[in-house]
Amino acid sequence: MEIILLKDLDKLGYKYDVVTVKNGYGRNYLIPQKLAVLANDTNREKREGIIAKYEAEMAKRVDEFKDIAEKISGTVLKIVAKAGTSGKIFGSVTNIQIIQAIKDQIGVDVERRAIEMTEEVKNLGSYTAIANLHKEVKATINFEVVTD
Repeated sequence: MEIILLKDLDKLGYKYDVVTVKNGYGRNYLIPQKLAVLANDTNREKREGIIAKYEAEMAKRVDEFKDIAEKISGTVLKIVAKAGTSGKIFGSVTNIQIIQAIKDQIGVDVERRAIEMTEEVKNLGSYTAIANLHKEVKATINFEVVTD
């Protein structure tokens, strides 16, 4: 079954891509959740007009995303967490805490889904994450987990 994605989906494709999926996945999950529409002739024609507008808008914003990426890449964020004597933190650091640190320390808003954790953060120390700001713009986030 061919479908047109209405949102960026991990391991499947980007917004407005035409992809082939199994019938059950498309019919029972993607289409009812409004994540995709059936790729028939009518929807393909609509897609062309929408893509032109969307790409024009995104092209204007690419420079904005590049500026955000430079700010993020050039800074080492400090994330405060409670930890035991061995350096193991209580819980783990999530993308929500990283977004809050970016907002507080750099003054930039980033979507939660744009942050990709490269590893689980369960100890004090230095780590990296990836910010997928746009198809063409990715930034490496360096952060340190410290105690109070």
